[in-house]
Amino acid sequence: MQTYFIYGFVGAIILSFLLTYPVRWFAFLVKAVDKPNARKVHVKPMPRMGGLAIYLAFCLTYGLAVIFTDVVATNVGYTMIFGGGVIVLTGMLDDRFELSARNKLIGQIIAACIAMYLGLRVEFITIPFTDHMINIGYWGIPITLLWILGVTNAINLIDGLDGLASGVSAIAAFATCAISFLLGNIMTAFIALVLIGSILGFLKHNFHPAKIFMGDTGALFLGFALSTISLLDLKQATLLSFIVPIFILGIPIADTFYAIIRRKLNHQPISIADKNHLHHRLLSLGLTHRNAVLIIYLISFIFACLAIFLSQSALWLSLSTIIIILFVIEALAEYVGLLNSKHQPILTILSKLTRMFTTKSSK
Repeated sequence: MQTYFIYGFVGAIILSFLLTYPVRWFAFLVKAVDKPNARKVHVKPMPRMGGLAIYLAFCLTYGLAVIFTDVVATNVGYTMIFGGGVIVLTGMLDDRFELSARNKLIGQIIAACIAMYLGLRVEFITIPFTDHMINIGYWGIPITLLWILGVTNAINLIDGLDGLASGVSAIAAFATCAISFLLGNIMTAFIALVLIGSILGFLKHNFHPAKIFMGDTGALFLGFALSTISLLDLKQATLLSFIVPIFILGIPIADTFYAIIRRKLNHQPISIADKNHLHHRLLSLGLTHRNAVLIIYLISFIFACLAIFLSQSALWLSLSTIIIILFVIEALAEYVGLLNSKHQPILTILSKLTRMFTTKSSK
C-alpha cells in the first residue's frame, strides 16, 4: 500500500477530531441546536452541524494529498468537494432554519447535477448473462439522479441514535474502499479511505453519549459522498454493479424501503415521520442505546462483507446468495416490527411449517 494511504487516513482522523471542537462552538453560536421532542431519543438540546467537521477534514486532507503526494485529482474528488459543498451548505441551512423538503431537494438536485457534469453518471447497461452493452443516453440522467437522491436521503433517515449514521457510513465506505482497491481503482480507494478517517475522527465526539450531532450537514454529505463514489463502478452498469452498492448501503436502504412499505400499509403519507425505524424497534425490544447501535454496526459489517464477496463472485453464485439474504432480511424485518403486525408473510409461513413438523414428530 502506498505511504499516502496511511498519511491520508491518519491525517483525516486527526483533522476531523480537532475541527469538531470549533464546529461545536460555531453550532451553538448560530443556534443550530437539536431540541428534544416525542420522536427524539435525546433529552437535552444538542449542537448540530457536526458534519461540517467531516467535510472540512476530507477537503483539507484530500487537497493536501493532491498537492504534496502522488495522489491525482479525479472527478470523484472534485465532486466530493464542489457537489459536497452544495450539499453541506444545504444541510447547514436546514440545521439552523429547518428548510422545507422542497428546498432541501433543490440543494440535493444541484449537487447531483454537479456530479453528472463532472462525468459521474450511468452511461451503459449490460444485459445479464451476456457481454452486450446498451448505451442508455439521456436516460442515464434520471437514473443517476434517483440513485444520488435515494442514497443521500437513506443515510439521513437512519440518523436517529448517537453515532449510528456516522458509523454505518464508515463501514459502507470501508466496503467501497476494499472493492475499489480489488478492482484496481486506487484513487477511488484512497478517497474512500480519507472519508473513513474523516468520519472516525468525528465519531469520537458523536458516539453515545454524543457531544454533538452531525445533523443534516453530515447525513446529507455522507449519503452524497457514498452515492457518488459508487457511481464510478455504475458508469457501465451490470446487474452486479447495481446490487453491490445496494448491499454496501444495506441498512439505510432497507430501512428506507420498509419505512415506505410500512406507511403504505398503514395508509399514511410516505413523508410522515414515525418511531418504527430499525433503531427505534431495537430500543423497543429492550436494548440499550449503545447496544442497539453496536448491533446495527454488526449488521452493516455483514452487509459490507457480503458486498465484497459479491463483487468477486460469479453471477449465478451472487444471485443465489442474494435470494437467501433477501429472505433472511424479510424475516428479521417482520420479527423486529419494521412492518405492521398484520403483514408478516414469512413469519406466518415459518410458523405453519414449524407447527406442521412439530405435529408430525409428535405422532
